[in-house]
Amino acid sequence: MKLQTFACVAAALLAALPASAQDWAKARVDKSPRHLEWVNVKHDSREVGCYVGYPEIKDKATVVLVIHEIYGHSDWVRAMVDELAGAGYIAIAPDLLWGAGPKGGGTTELTSTEIGQKISVLPADQITADLKAALDYALKLPASNGKAVVAGFCWGGTQSFRFASNSKDVKAAFVFYGSGPPADAIARITVPVYGFYAENDSRIGATIEATTGLMKTAGKTYEPVTYAGAGHGFMRAGEDPAGSAANKKARDDAWKRWMDLLGKISAAPATPAADKISAK
Repeated sequence: MKLQTFACVAAALLAALPASAQDWAKARVDKSPRHLEWVNVKHDSREVGCYVGYPEIKDKATVVLVIHEIYGHSDWVRAMVDELAGAGYIAIAPDLLWGAGPKGGGTTELTSTEIGQKISVLPADQITADLKAALDYALKLPASNGKAVVAGFCWGGTQSFRFASNSKDVKAAFVFYGSGPPADAIARITVPVYGFYAENDSRIGATIEATTGLMKTAGKTYEPVTYAGAGHGFMRAGEDPAGSAANKKARDDAWKRWMDLLGKISAAPATPAADKISAK
């Protein structure tokens, strides 16, 4: 895997996220009225645990493939799945650390230090295969309308960008404070990529200009937005009761933008996923 893929790893190893810091997220999931479940998805000789949330709507729904942060499949990830379901989407979040635990499970069987260590050495091909298997499962659900997008956060944001270069089954990629792939991967992207970045996050912010140049040269659609005063991880930190006002505002603004874009994708007539998207 390229060095950029590990953009969030060093920070995670230096400062692990305490489980207690997400008690508020766990409480929200526990109180959710929606149908939330774990399913095991298989591909090749591997099995992957995936968390799925279903919307309470009468029509078939667009699928959102959610890629977790460097912290693994946390309570906040499950809360995000629930929130997306509440907004009218089928959300599926695979635990990409599945099988790394001592009992064959994933994130919940690992310490915060182990999570950072193990996620940094996940094989790129395994990550792609896990994501494709999860997406395929969700797209085949009777409640799916056959459309899908991918969204990821931090390490998952980088993986979301990379997945857009490896899948013809998504209509768009949503990259939350993740870095872009190299030019050869960008050349394979056929869908628009929407970036969500924090002003106070120079580690990732410093990569945006180069990524913009590569996407423009390749004739791809890339629309990055940077949120004033926000820090890395603002989608999670902006929900934390102890979070800053800037992160909360960035979270609210980013959520509105995301939902507006998702709404347009869901409302658009169905077209082949591999269709070329015009560059801007």
